[in-house]
Amino acid sequence: MRGPAIGVAVLTMASLTTGANALSAAAPAKIIIDTDPGTDDALAILLALNSPELDVKAITVVPGNVTARQGLQNALQVVSLAGRCDIPVAGGAQHPLTQKLVTAEFWHGRNGLANIELPPPQCAADPRFGPDLIIAAVHQYPHQITLVAIGPETNLALAVSKDPSLASLVKEVIVMGGSLSGGNVNAAAEANIYGDPEAAQIVFKAGWPLTMVGLDVCNRTLLTPAHLAQLAKTHGPENDFAVQVLQFIIDLARRYGYNGTALYDPLALGVAIDRSFVKTEDMRVDIETRGEFTRGETVANRSNTVERNVPHGDRLWIAGVDRVRPNVRVAREVESERFIEFFISRIAGR
Repeated sequence: MRGPAIGVAVLTMASLTTGANALSAAAPAKIIIDTDPGTDDALAILLALNSPELDVKAITVVPGNVTARQGLQNALQVVSLAGRCDIPVAGGAQHPLTQKLVTAEFWHGRNGLANIELPPPQCAADPRFGPDLIIAAVHQYPHQITLVAIGPETNLALAVSKDPSLASLVKEVIVMGGSLSGGNVNAAAEANIYGDPEAAQIVFKAGWPLTMVGLDVCNRTLLTPAHLAQLAKTHGPENDFAVQVLQFIIDLARRYGYNGTALYDPLALGVAIDRSFVKTEDMRVDIETRGEFTRGETVANRSNTVERNVPHGDRLWIAGVDRVRPNVRVAREVESERFIEFFISRIAGR
């Protein structure tokens, strides 16, 4: 929940509809959402379920913002609210790979959904283990599935560790996480990466096409009270729930001096719908797992080069510069106002 206030641009519903029609002309993209719901996770799920460009094959739940048990309950409630019990929703890992779970009810409310009490879920949980469901879906649809990870990457790490062939069978991985310019948990680390750095390092090194939608762009995608007032003019079960969630997190952000809330997870889903919302740059990115002050930092090599040192007496000589292979498309720029208006248009009246 960081970033400067953004002025409201004028976009007509006609222009949004034209863009949506163009996007919908292509076959829907098959995705799996891996999530730790979570206020902004819930908003991202609603965006996905109301976007005809996407064919959501499954939702898998990972602990992060809340416990695994609460996250599964929240995911089922949100899917039930949208009337989409056709989508498998499965629990996954119960804790990070090596560290203790750190949950964020402080930011998301005691139940992770802004303290909003949704009706009991009408949808039932899929009995499969989340990482196994990911593996099965990717093999069923080789080179077609995009994994959208909007929580810690524990489930993805377990899946690709169990079946390394996923790296060559997944179409793409889109991660909401990381930063090139400081963290939100501490000075260095972003929350999703900090939640399980070892899992993130496995995911970032797996070899599949990976796009990182980090704090650098998310913090510039600020939904303000003016945007919220626009969405509040329309009504529907999902619309009204989203308004309540956004009011909660905007009020919380105001306590820390921000005039709005960043749409972290919805932006990652937005990139799965329309890559032109962001511009990316190829970089070599690694995850710091041992630093006292930097654990969970995404360390990006912007030049994709390293100096080569060779022994020379009692010291090392710089003998040249070697190239390193980029492994991540890092989002560097975002069309924030266009995305916010797009998000509002998809939720309005639902």
